[in-house]
Amino acid sequence: MIYERDPQRIYARSFEIVRSEADLGRFPGEIASVFERIVHACGMPEICDKLLFSPGFAIAGRRALESGAPVICDSEMTAAGIIRKLLPAQNPVITTLNEPAVREDARNRGTTRSAAAVDLWMPSLGGSVVAIGTAPTALFRLLELLDGHRTRPAVIVAFPVGFVGAAESKSELAGNPRGSDFLTLAGRRGGSAMASAAVNALCTGLASKHGKRQANGPRRGQDS
Repeated sequence: MIYERDPQRIYARSFEIVRSEADLGRFPGEIASVFERIVHACGMPEICDKLLFSPGFAIAGRRALESGAPVICDSEMTAAGIIRKLLPAQNPVITTLNEPAVREDARNRGTTRSAAAVDLWMPSLGGSVVAIGTAPTALFRLLELLDGHRTRPAVIVAFPVGFVGAAESKSELAGNPRGSDFLTLAGRRGGSAMASAAVNALCTGLASKHGKRQANGPRRGQDS
């Protein structure tokens, strides 16, 4: 079989295709680079029209990471996708899903482990980068906690996936982000690869320079 084998050429050609098919020039430079990484992770240029974000997302996320903020993930899969060498301040990556108390707490409360695990985020939540790439109930529970506390993450990267609650939880976030900047994908699609790709995109270049300021004003994937 004849196919490309050179890893550098595969990588470069992949991003050439992303840029040619995703029409990223529609978007501010800071968010366009994040979109580029997400499209590369999922192979679907068409999702750019359904990516929703707050105007300050990219700059807030990069400032948080530079300050040493933790990256809090809803699942081991999301956490595994974070490229540690890109983190600018040896930022801790936190996942509480498999903590010993979570299973029993979920059973007692009649909820999912993913939702119960979110309660353990509270000591690290202020100013953090939250990455949800699996469970809609994790996003719902996070929003419930934010309704009752002043503590806020710097940014919420929300890509829960599935047929029950995924679209609804992301719609709730986009409609009322509770004072945090956010990035999410409308509808059922999502996944840990997209969530971790977004965090990795925020990290890119931070070791050598600060992020540029992003244009003000409300934005959505269609830039309408």
